[in-house]
Amino acid sequence: MFERTVCGSVPKKHHIIHKGGDGALLHEECITQEGFEGPYTIAYHLRAPHLAQPEAPRSTWALPQPLPAAPSLARRHYLSGNLAVPGATPTTSRVPVLFNGDLTIGIARPDKSDDHYVVNADGDELFYIHEGQGTVVTQFGDLPFAADDYVFLPRGTIYRFDLSPSASSSSSSRQHWLTFELRGGLHIPRQWRNAVGQLRMDAPYCHRDFHKVRFKGPVDEGIRSVVVKRNDAFHGFLSPDSPLDVVGWDGSVYPWVFPILNFQPRAGLVHLPPTWHGTFATRGALICSFVPRVVDFHPDAIPCPYPHSSVDVDEFLFYCRGNFTSRRGVGPGSMSFHPAGIPHGPHPGAYAGSIGHKTTTELAVMLDCVLPLKATAQAASVEAPGYHQSFVP
Repeated sequence: MFERTVCGSVPKKHHIIHKGGDGALLHEECITQEGFEGPYTIAYHLRAPHLAQPEAPRSTWALPQPLPAAPSLARRHYLSGNLAVPGATPTTSRVPVLFNGDLTIGIARPDKSDDHYVVNADGDELFYIHEGQGTVVTQFGDLPFAADDYVFLPRGTIYRFDLSPSASSSSSSRQHWLTFELRGGLHIPRQWRNAVGQLRMDAPYCHRDFHKVRFKGPVDEGIRSVVVKRNDAFHGFLSPDSPLDVVGWDGSVYPWVFPILNFQPRAGLVHLPPTWHGTFATRGALICSFVPRVVDFHPDAIPCPYPHSSVDVDEFLFYCRGNFTSRRGVGPGSMSFHPAGIPHGPHPGAYAGSIGHKTTTELAVMLDCVLPLKATAQAASVEAPGYHQSFVP
């Protein structure tokens, strides 16, 4: 995924003796992707990491289920601000909205911290922090986050979201997150990497834009319970020791934060396709970041996106803030779903009205995917009526 990173104490070579400060032998754990062919990280534990025993899972979250009857083919608008699970943690507050065989899109609005650790063994996880702040505590180290951040947790990460005042910069913070579970993993689009995997100089971001963990060495929070999600089932485990007893690690599999405003947008003589805003890729999908930017500069340019028949992919948009030149009736937290098979485009007046604009203030996250997205009952419960008809003058 990214360049090798090293934190803490590691031996001169892998698979050899490595001892702690007390002279005791440390336990090497290899965290590998794609069997032994993909990226990996090697961590060194005070105690063996495979001694946990089964217990009842401390928590679960809602799994996506399709509507009983397939909805009609239409453009749809969902209000994510109306989705909430009162008194919920970052684990239990997750609400699925749209899904297919490759991914699940959801919303989380937690109001208290996790009191146990979580491992998602079904896919990589990406969170966009629309509102809120806190710290993700992991075996790799702590990862502070704030509004406008993407938070990435690779499959298999042991983590806990800490939303306590001591973990953030204020005593009170409303949390509103966009969530992605990506079963095919997440990576940087190939067009932004060179032959050795380094980010190209013409990429819309550089390695310095990604925030890495703050490693503190072995951590014992007194928490022993871990919930593992595997094959859409939840399994509880009780560890005899702290799962975060890592003395050091090195490798290319680790969590990170990417602030969306670190994305370097591009402008063209005429309107550029959304692929120029591609930020992350996954199996069957591309995630794009629309950030404030200069727009098209041809004398006769029409900055507003043109009507589009995307015959192979579904489009999902999460609106963060700013002025959305192509839309009316949407605001922060709005989610639009434009399925393949029917054209979508700007609202009446927006197309011609954009002529002469020099900049846009929009901030939004978009996902285009190949497999058709299915809506859940939770999504249907917060659908704004009349969206499809609103495009008629």
